[in-house]
Amino acid sequence: MTKQKSNGKAAMLALCAFAIFATHDVVVKVLGAHYAPFQVSFFNVLFGFPLVTLMLMRDANPGTLLPVHPWWTALRTIAAVMGGVGAFFAFALLPLAQAYAILFSMPLIITVLSIPVLGEAVGIRRWMAVLVGLCGVLIVLRPGDVSLELGHLAALVAAVGGATASIIVRKIGQEERVVVLLLYPMIATFVLMAILMPFYYKPMPIEHLGLQFLVALLGTIATMFMIAAYRTGEAVIVAPMQYSQIIWATIFGYVLFNEVLDMPTIIGAAVIIASGLYIVLRESRSGSKNTPVLRTRSRFEMGANLRVSQILRRDKNKATEEKNAP
Repeated sequence: MTKQKSNGKAAMLALCAFAIFATHDVVVKVLGAHYAPFQVSFFNVLFGFPLVTLMLMRDANPGTLLPVHPWWTALRTIAAVMGGVGAFFAFALLPLAQAYAILFSMPLIITVLSIPVLGEAVGIRRWMAVLVGLCGVLIVLRPGDVSLELGHLAALVAAVGGATASIIVRKIGQEERVVVLLLYPMIATFVLMAILMPFYYKPMPIEHLGLQFLVALLGTIATMFMIAAYRTGEAVIVAPMQYSQIIWATIFGYVLFNEVLDMPTIIGAAVIIASGLYIVLRESRSGSKNTPVLRTRSRFEMGANLRVSQILRRDKNKATEEKNAP
């Protein structure tokens, strides 16, 4: 298969993945209209455990569940929990397109965090892209024009939490087992949400429990499509496909929730997406050593989804071991 055909197939796989992710987020929003985000998050992790366990059973690397870098793992766990719960709040409380617009700032935050965490240098052009993107976030938020709500804060927390968790994976991912990086945030989310459940729990009919399982299933299926996309084509082709979610958000929001995009959200989203695309294109230039965004394969944290980069790394390590085996 030629490189062009491979990239075309990868783009289609990525578009399918993000369409499924968008459907996943719609179901989260539907459940968020009836239940507290803490409860939705709890059942997301609960139903995600069996699906994730089936994937982790393929991890044949020897070792324990004790992290090699406990403090970095603890920080990543906190960031992942904040990101996951924040995302559930954002989708429950905000119009879909507005939530996505703020969450799309994650590549900008990853670029900034790569300096202190990874020791990477960011040039003036990428700094300008970050500043322009953050102006786009302000356009969406419109401070002083409209009152900022919990949903806006939750979306920002989700973006910062997801970016922090992703950049820490870049820092320690080569030395930590996939199972450690995945299970610690899941267990932490499960325990914390279980503690909060007595204060927020509402009995769920069987059809809503079915929707909860559907959330976990859609997240897993979408991740499988993402893994296939990155295995097939180049990251610079796959990564920008995430912005297709804004199209699905507009369609789903209008058809299902009577949401209509306002001009500030359209302009702000366009600015954020443009700055994110610029950073991806700068990182894709030959000879660029600073590529934290391109190396971030997964989207923002949702608590129970597999990390694409970790699965790809595991497969790469397995292939290397088989190649070097006598």
